[in-house]
Amino acid sequence: MSSSPNPQPEDNKLWSFLKSQRENIQSIAVALVLTFTIQTFAAQAFYIPSGSMEPTLLINDRLMVEKITYDFSAPERGQIIVFTPPKNHFNSNDQPFIKRVIGLPGDTVEVKAGKVLINGKPLDEKYIAEPPAYVMPPVKVPADQYFVMGDNRNNSFDSHIWGFLPRQNVIGRAIFRFWPLDRLGPLG
Repeated sequence: MSSSPNPQPEDNKLWSFLKSQRENIQSIAVALVLTFTIQTFAAQAFYIPSGSMEPTLLINDRLMVEKITYDFSAPERGQIIVFTPPKNHFNSNDQPFIKRVIGLPGDTVEVKAGKVLINGKPLDEKYIAEPPAYVMPPVKVPADQYFVMGDNRNNSFDSHIWGFLPRQNVIGRAIFRFWPLDRLGPLG
């Protein structure tokens, strides 16, 4: 004669609790899936770890970076972008960088007399910390690559040191600062 085991009172309590929390568990699961999807394909938060973009972005600023625009259009001069730096003898870091797009494919970029020149004409840069205190001979930006620089020209590990940024390394465009609250707002 066989008898089926009687459920223990603890088992019934756990089952009842799980049934009562079913909606909450489903909501959490949906939220996790949406968070993963949005962060992977649409937008992602980043923080600023260095002073290379001062005075525009300060250390510990928190930004929202959207990832969709560059699937349909190319980065434009003056936009602030987040990217994976190219691996070369200057850099083996996988941490994302944030810089401003200065040179577009086909442009000639030069730095002399405290000015950045694009195709021989000085770039109007109201956003920089101070003029560059270095000289860089003219370089032509190859197809599907960009020349990027930090706004803190004299304290930025950027294209003037390590070269051009391949288009495929671009993660997205910085569009909004959400921290600190007193500096909350869109990025131009």
